[in-house]
Amino acid sequence: MPSARIPSTPARPFGAVLTAMVTPMTAAGDVDLDAAVRLATHLVNHGHDGLVLNGTTGESPTTHAPEKADLIAAVVGALGDRTWVVAGAGSNDTVHAVRMAEQAAEAGAHGLLVVSPYYSKPSQEGLYRHVVAVADATDLPVMLYDVPGRTAIRFAPETLDRLAGHEKVVAVKDATGDVFGALATMTRTDLAFYSGDDALNLAFLAHGAAGMVSMAGHLVGDELAAVVRAVDAGDLAKARATFVSILPAIDLICGSGNGAVRSKVALELLGIIPDRTLRLPQVAADDAEVEVVRAAMIAAGLLGAR
Repeated sequence: MPSARIPSTPARPFGAVLTAMVTPMTAAGDVDLDAAVRLATHLVNHGHDGLVLNGTTGESPTTHAPEKADLIAAVVGALGDRTWVVAGAGSNDTVHAVRMAEQAAEAGAHGLLVVSPYYSKPSQEGLYRHVVAVADATDLPVMLYDVPGRTAIRFAPETLDRLAGHEKVVAVKDATGDVFGALATMTRTDLAFYSGDDALNLAFLAHGAAGMVSMAGHLVGDELAAVVRAVDAGDLAKARATFVSILPAIDLICGSGNGAVRSKVALELLGIIPDRTLRLPQVAADDAEVEVVRAAMIAAGLLGAR
């Protein structure tokens, strides 16, 4: 098991600070494994004890099985036990999701991120059986992903309670915006909660969450780790001050409605990845948006003025 920067425990099974990592691509649209390894190493060197690969921010709907497996193998091969690597195994086709889970395990992933099946809107029984099928496919621990704004279905409290009884289902990435609901589930179950919405990271931590799966972490991983440490120490004033200091970065990445686009632009401007290309139907930022991002990064102190 990875030896995380913030030790993993049953209450914090995947560490505390994870970023849903973009998948770097060449100008021709091919997955750039060398750039991915450089980016993953940069993130781990800056506050992260976990990475989520092949999630929505990683353009999972438009990357394919060999590419997903190659990405996992490259990052795990480069970073070894320095970080948790959690691989997306999300689909609205259960057989496909099972296959993705198996391939992720074979490639060396340390955990799985399983999103509720999108678009098809299954019943809660169907949602439960879908997750169980994926969880039973490998020996890897599972983080559920509850994001009804994208999937059109939410994990009902009763379904979370049932899934909490599965030995491999250990965590939830919560992007419902419902901090009270998350707290209620935390009091009923042993599931570890991870904030899936950067704007609510501090609120979730203050309510007992284990950590976050971030997009802004591409830029402010060290600061997010500092927020976690302050909350762990009971110093909420320090945690708040640190969190307030990174609000411009959170707004920059998350305020546009497409974090993958803005994250790639910011990383390209910092020289961490060589290209901001995305695959359709996502469209890379044009020159005008690049300048908007550049100005915001300069104002936030994330980039030097030219």
